[in-house]
Amino acid sequence: MKKYLIAGLGNIGAEYAETRHNIGFKILDALAGASNISFKTDRYADVAYLKVKNKELVLIKPSTYMNLSGKAINYWLQHEKIPLQNLLVVVDEIALPFGAIRLKGKGSDGGHNGLKSINQILGRQDYPRLRFGIGNDYPKGGQVNYVLGEWEAQEITDLKPRIELSCGAIETFALAGLNTAMNEYNKK
Repeated sequence: MKKYLIAGLGNIGAEYAETRHNIGFKILDALAGASNISFKTDRYADVAYLKVKNKELVLIKPSTYMNLSGKAINYWLQHEKIPLQNLLVVVDEIALPFGAIRLKGKGSDGGHNGLKSINQILGRQDYPRLRFGIGNDYPKGGQVNYVLGEWEAQEITDLKPRIELSCGAIETFALAGLNTAMNEYNKK
């Protein structure tokens, strides 16, 4: 059975649970919840195992905080013996409008501390990622407060179908590959 590591980035703790920066956790929670599986606390992450047809998805929500996400991802890649091309990192993205999703096979960290940590620890940038748009509706100098801020009421309403779309993109990535997932989901 082919394995995939799906890493949703975020920060642990109740104070971060509903923030924009935690969309990676939220998407993985939805993916696990739709299959009635739950996360268990393990080394460097909360982990759940999801079977999708003939694939096994190892879902992790790193408990290392965003800035040390690479440590958890590196550990779980090695622990589960998963090749780098079967890694998908789910991350928030201010350069995309709210709810837009983009799958890419590689890229820079774009100033994102979670991706920066992964790039440093893995020593490379050529791993798949799903970027979820959180928008950039903040005043000059307000990026940190915006990213670590909670969703607005209208965003909460609009979030559910976009999270469901992201879950579909993750499953398509595992079942049909990155290129098919990009073709199917990058314009939605």
